[in-house]
Amino acid sequence: MFLDYFFYLKKILPVSITEFMTLLEALDKGLIKNTVDFYYISRSILCKNEHHFDIYDIAFANYFKDAGLDFPEDIKQEIWEWLQTNISILRMPGISKEFFEYTSLEDLEKQFRKLLREQDGEHNFGNMWIGTQGQSKFGHSGLNIEGFRIAGGYGMQTAVKIAQKRIFKDYRKDLVIDTRRIKIALKRLRRLDEIGKKDELDLPKTIHETGRNGGDIELIFNKRKKNNIKLLLLMDVGGTMDIYIHQANLLFSAANSISHWKDFKYYYFHNCIYNYLYENAERNTDQAIEFEDLLKKYDDSYRVIIVGDQTMHRSEIVNPHGAIYDDASNKKPGLYYVSEIAKHYKRNVIWLNPEPVRLEWMSWTKMKISKIIPTFHLTIGGIEKAMDYLRTGGKNQYTTVDLLKEVPLALF
Repeated sequence: MFLDYFFYLKKILPVSITEFMTLLEALDKGLIKNTVDFYYISRSILCKNEHHFDIYDIAFANYFKDAGLDFPEDIKQEIWEWLQTNISILRMPGISKEFFEYTSLEDLEKQFRKLLREQDGEHNFGNMWIGTQGQSKFGHSGLNIEGFRIAGGYGMQTAVKIAQKRIFKDYRKDLVIDTRRIKIALKRLRRLDEIGKKDELDLPKTIHETGRNGGDIELIFNKRKKNNIKLLLLMDVGGTMDIYIHQANLLFSAANSISHWKDFKYYYFHNCIYNYLYENAERNTDQAIEFEDLLKKYDDSYRVIIVGDQTMHRSEIVNPHGAIYDDASNKKPGLYYVSEIAKHYKRNVIWLNPEPVRLEWMSWTKMKISKIIPTFHLTIGGIEKAMDYLRTGGKNQYTTVDLLKEVPLALF
């Protein structure tokens, strides 16, 4: 089974045979006693960096989705009622047969059915009967690492359930397919500055001057040119953005893999920018930067790309404490933060929206935000226009800011 799993992973992750042998060594030494152990230890061994965690979770959940076995339902009613407490489902954890090192699955079933015939009442803290909090192989909340868990809490829950939670859904850096055109569009954003000594051969000028000299070679050197653009990417995650995760993944992968940026940084937010921006898609407050510190750390020399569908309740952008979910502590309305970004970065900031950017398609919140920050559709054409805007400082560009100046105030 583990060899098949290795080849299954290798199709989508850069897993080496050395790492696989390390995992087998951990199994051989008894360091892995159940599927939860296997999930965490194999992830730590096989994933080379955290950007692979989400792919690993998807692969793990798909490969082991059938590892769980249905638990026999013919259990005595009085025992079931006692064990069930607040749980309405009776089943085993998702452990495959390979993890039962000491007792076969068939023997466990025989033992369980024998106990069902003999046991009449509840049993706690023991090592034999169906019970709780002991070392018995049957029941729940005990210490035995093999056997049937019946009702009760799952603690860490089964490994498949953990993987299915997809807690590492940060936008991935590994996507390659379909990013080429996005890279080309992003590369419109460049400002080439000459750096260093004149040590780069200018071949066209060398040929020209050599020809003028009747064949006597004259080498012409220039200073190397390097893109001096610093890019800050701010991405909306969760909620209504889930359906656009593929487009956002492609954009992030393309931007991250382009090497010509002088500097590239990224943060996450949910719905609207408030008093914190986060270093990962989980939006952990211990890995966040305060809004004011963001403006101090990244000055107006940065080009800023904001990605989001601008979809939220009106109160989230016009009311203090209007933010929902994890950032309900914001003392100022969302539009304050949007306006501050616009003021700070001036013509160096744009917004990419995965939904069409047309007046007839705009909700009230889209109109409010697009009136402050130029908004473009998250398509190849939209990215090209957005990069041209950032490269030229908006020269000769008609944007949503200009469009919405002409919209009657009654709509706002």
